[in-house]
Amino acid sequence: MSRKKYIGNTDGLPNWLNPISHAVVANNMCFVSGQLSVNREGEFVSGSIKEETIRSFKNFFAVIEKSGFTNEDIVFIDIAFNNLKDVQIVDELYKAYFEVNKRPARTIYQVEALPFGGKIKIMGTAVKDI
Repeated sequence: MSRKKYIGNTDGLPNWLNPISHAVVANNMCFVSGQLSVNREGEFVSGSIKEETIRSFKNFFAVIEKSGFTNEDIVFIDIAFNNLKDVQIVDELYKAYFEVNKRPARTIYQVEALPFGGKIKIMGTAVKDI
């Protein structure tokens, strides 16, 4: 039977106004909910695509860490944009966050709208070797 741990509003993570978990850990896997450009109080922080991406990744990595995983455990990232023309800017940041031969699998796609009018949302999965 799988044991599950729900990662909610904890120190170092934004306090979501929505009724969701930041992540769910099941056995050796961590499933991270979509992370937006929000501050610790859960308030959206609008900015350029670069600024929103940096803040979204910062929140994503904080959830990974609070869940007991590391960046090297990340195996999949799903990125939703409101404008695919921004992909080059995000790719440059992505390359800086992940080493060449240690990059997670990834999907990217454009959506009509994101919560709070955001430009990007980042979610993903991490797996620990057992």
